[in-house]
Amino acid sequence: MLDLRKPAGYFFLLLGLILSVTGLAFDFRAPLLDRNLNLEFGIFSLVFGGVFLWLARRA
Repeated sequence: MLDLRKPAGYFFLLLGLILSVTGLAFDFRAPLLDRNLNLEFGIFSLVFGGVFLWLARRA
């Protein structure tokens, strides 16, 4: 049976990498929050994808 944690982990790692690079390269700010949400969600996605890959490897 296919473990879906591995492809999901790679997806979130790729998404996090794209968002983090975009957040670092372009300083877009959310109008109401005045925060760089691309960078914040990019880092969150990198951590989330890493946890998924770690859980897939542990299983």
